[in-house]
Amino acid sequence: MPHTRPSIADKRRTFLRLHQHGCFVIPNPWDVGSARYLQSLGFKALATTSSGFAWSHGHRDGGMSRDRVLDHLTEMVEATDLPINADFEHGFAPDAGGVAESVRLAVETGVAGLSIEDSTGQAAKPLFDVDTAIERIRSARGAIDKAGADTMLIGRAEGFLVGQPDIEQVIARLKAYANAGADCLYAPGISSVEHISAVVAAVAPKPVNLLVGFNADLTLAKIAALGVRRVSVGGALARAAWGGFMRAAKLIQEEGKFDGFADAASGSALNSIFHGN
Repeated sequence: MPHTRPSIADKRRTFLRLHQHGCFVIPNPWDVGSARYLQSLGFKALATTSSGFAWSHGHRDGGMSRDRVLDHLTEMVEATDLPINADFEHGFAPDAGGVAESVRLAVETGVAGLSIEDSTGQAAKPLFDVDTAIERIRSARGAIDKAGADTMLIGRAEGFLVGQPDIEQVIARLKAYANAGADCLYAPGISSVEHISAVVAAVAPKPVNLLVGFNADLTLAKIAALGVRRVSVGGALARAAWGGFMRAAKLIQEEGKFDGFADAASGSALNSIFHGN
């Protein structure tokens, strides 16, 4: 019997249900192959990674154009049966109107969710001021609603990633983003039980995404017990893949050795995973 692919509407409904109870992992593939492999493992949803995608094309994180990211989102949505959450960076515009237009285009790719950051990408002023950041989230919400889509909006407070690790400021921003229409809240960089618990409590009953892109004592069970609804890994899987590649390549170049492939996947295993695709 031929496989019936879920529709975009089906994927979005599934994604919404995943956020209603429990805790799930939403890993971050960077291309079609990694996305299909993660689906084969049984994950229920996937999220793109701006850094992983950029590195695979020889660019720094944040160095890809909006058009290329939109093409990537379309490709990732079409690649698997799973809902895709877009790492949509800062919306590819400094102003609320530009964010709205970018979000409209992202919704058209079929993503089930998308995140908007409050970071500017500028060292001198790493975060948008609070009022501007709130307006950007409100504008993104309006664009989704105007499109008639049930795409989830994730509001991100980037303070811990840009050298401003003030948990009170982060919580205040997350609460404001929730009030402005964000469906899920995300503060990448928080890692202590105290900070995670505080964020969950502050925005309840809305779900919280936790980034675990580092070796951590936290297990999924412990994270779930804190009330977190979903866990992503950002560019960590891409960095792990790059780590193996870089070690093996350096051994060849620097020492003339070819013994860096001990942990490499077998070709037959990969062919089996991608058979029929």
